[in-house]
Amino acid sequence: MALVLSPTIAELLRELAGGRDIEEFIIDIVTERLDPPRKFEVYLKLSEDYLKAADELYNKGDLAQAGEKYWGGAVTALLNAIAEQRDWEHYSHRDYDVIIGRLYKETKDKSILTNFSMAERLHTNFHHKFMDRKEFEAHRKAVFELIGKLREFLKNLNKT
Repeated sequence: MALVLSPTIAELLRELAGGRDIEEFIIDIVTERLDPPRKFEVYLKLSEDYLKAADELYNKGDLAQAGEKYWGGAVTALLNAIAEQRDWEHYSHRDYDVIIGRLYKETKDKSILTNFSMAERLHTNFHHKFMDRKEFEAHRKAVFELIGKLREFLKNLNKT
């Protein structure tokens, strides 16, 4: 579904977002008004939506945009969900690094650190477009592994 905004509102959103992705900015505004259980549900759904969008972009050959959706949508939405459950900050790139550090210390699983770093490279590639398809494939695989681990972590969190 496309949302059409007046040019004035679109410009205001760009200004208020301060260089951030407008959709992420809107998500932050909307989730501020939700209670924690609803925020958690929204973040899980957003992760799925972004993963689907990333796969579609990947299949079309738009690796830069696909990588940004894998990183800036599918992965970060799951980190947001975990942070909501733990009452941790999750509003900046730094917060995501802190969350990953905490998960590593808790799980002792080094692949969380390495897969997260590879996911971050997809974000960098979005801005600088340096990856060829073969390199992208390796990073994409790491993202899927990370997503699987984050989902498993969430399942275990919800059991306690």
